[in-house]
Amino acid sequence: MAPLIPRLHLFEIDDQSWFPTFLRRRIQDGLTLAWNSNTPLQPQSPAHIAASTLIAELGSSLSSYTFIDFCAGAGGPTPAIQRAVNGHLYAQGKRTVDCVLTDLHPNLDAWEDIFRNNPQITFERQSVDASNAPRRLVQRKDGKKVMRLFNLSFHHFDDALAKDILKDTVNTSHEFAIFELQDRSLANVITVLMLGVAAIAMAPLLAWKWRSPATFVFSWIIPVLPFVLVFDGLVSCLRTRTPGEVEALLRGCGADTSLWEMRSGRSKFIWPCGYLHWVVCRPVE
Repeated sequence: MAPLIPRLHLFEIDDQSWFPTFLRRRIQDGLTLAWNSNTPLQPQSPAHIAASTLIAELGSSLSSYTFIDFCAGAGGPTPAIQRAVNGHLYAQGKRTVDCVLTDLHPNLDAWEDIFRNNPQITFERQSVDASNAPRRLVQRKDGKKVMRLFNLSFHHFDDALAKDILKDTVNTSHEFAIFELQDRSLANVITVLMLGVAAIAMAPLLAWKWRSPATFVFSWIIPVLPFVLVFDGLVSCLRTRTPGEVEALLRGCGADTSLWEMRSGRSKFIWPCGYLHWVVCRPVE
């Protein structure tokens, strides 16, 4: 069923060039925490659900892929996805998968920490444009196929850019998956407001964990971070596309998509109305 609210491509504060980099890093850290959180209201983290979705959708071909995360931010769910997927493959005696983090604005400090703890997750130091991905990145020397991941990021692209990205994906990659934590529904406002409340409540603990006094200052004294999380979260809801809208962009992107099929679904990750929405698209074999 089509949402009652039309898609509006409004601006998000975190996307703006004038938004301070050190605050953007804290926003990205907060979103990474949201991807990986387990609470009494969250029996499974969104990252775990995303991994389970990939395992189910890729099936026996799972180990033949390399996952490339476009617009990776601070890493988001990719480390958790990699651990869950490789744990599944290891239990079956199959070769494991590698992941690559990329972004138009690379968060190298966060990615280096991830790599130190997990060498199967590498990253691109240079800026990567998802609409014109470097061939050295998508043409794997190990012969593996490329699965592009868009984790909480595809809604950032306007229609023209989204078409260019999908065209480049179809022409150079073997599959893509889109994961979003929101949709265009009034009920989703509750989930976004819960995120803002959590950002305020957890600020002292996160400031100590991240050794970042600025996290406390800009959450409690000058509440910039909670405001941006809520404002951008609400705008993200308005920007998020339905699977049908994604498919329309795919079919009109200018590449040959006649053999590509799309599957989609949603899974609740937090009570009462927080859902992980997913789209997986691949050529019919």
